[in-house]
Amino acid sequence: MDFAEQAPFHIVTPLKESRALSKLAGTEVLMKLENVQPAGSFKIRGIGHYCQKLAKKGCTRFVCSSGGNAGLAAAYACRGLNLPATIVVPQSTGADIVQKLQDLGADVVIIGKVWDDADAHAHQLTETPGSVYISPFNHPLVWEGHSSLVCELKASLGSQKPGALVVSVGGGGLLAGLAEGMKKVGWTDIPIIAMETKGAHCLNAALEAGKPISLPDITSVAKCLGAKTVCDRAFECTREHNVISITVDDREAIRAVEMFLDDELIFVEPACGAALAAVYSGHIQRLQQEGILKTPLDPIVMVVCGGSSISISQLKHFKSQLNMN
Repeated sequence: MDFAEQAPFHIVTPLKESRALSKLAGTEVLMKLENVQPAGSFKIRGIGHYCQKLAKKGCTRFVCSSGGNAGLAAAYACRGLNLPATIVVPQSTGADIVQKLQDLGADVVIIGKVWDDADAHAHQLTETPGSVYISPFNHPLVWEGHSSLVCELKASLGSQKPGALVVSVGGGGLLAGLAEGMKKVGWTDIPIIAMETKGAHCLNAALEAGKPISLPDITSVAKCLGAKTVCDRAFECTREHNVISITVDDREAIRAVEMFLDDELIFVEPACGAALAAVYSGHIQRLQQEGILKTPLDPIVMVVCGGSSISISQLKHFKSQLNMN
């Protein structure tokens, strides 16, 4: 295969207003619908870009550690490159995700309690010559790929700047990519609202401590936000950029998933619900009242990051687990 001429694996995703979210926020909310990406999330931007670059350099096998979306993106990209992929997932990964990975042709290894355990094993597997490790979030090529999202926003909005970008944060790859993209298009003055669930709040904990620290465990149901330590680059972005860190509890994230399904007929996982809770739990309005965000506010861009770790039965299970029934 001629890797040099291959088109990117990601698609240009729609940007559209959510009337329901705009009404709640009291300002226009535009949804960047990354849920329609191949493999179901924004991850294909960075990981697809990384895999294409490394394939050109002669890599013959990729190994990725992922609780879900990064692994799906890696498996999708490797299938497109006609190269083998091994995806290492923790024991908390749902059987449906494992099946999706296998359907994409990946070898799946299940090991460890949380993502960090699976990640350690993935590094061991890349000791074979020709094998390359794919970080779900911690590599400059991954950030560069994710920055394409901002370039698309700029193309859609033209001379208009958003009032803020709202994004869920796990390991921090998307945050790092957005900051890189915002630098490219001259949006360094635009705040990023970084949303996390308590129990997977590695960025918020790092900001409290003044340096990246490891959470003792991942206790949130939003397992796809489940990195114990935020990547250094994402933490650096908080020093260079106006990043507003907010944590919500699991109930708020799950409630946001349900309300978004009712409002937009779009079903996303709890990790994405964390970002949506910025509006559904009233944080945008609170930040305006506190003078942290402007009033009136230019349109907010809500990055609907997507995600494949959700089903009706899982939603029922989460609600039962959180005593929400």
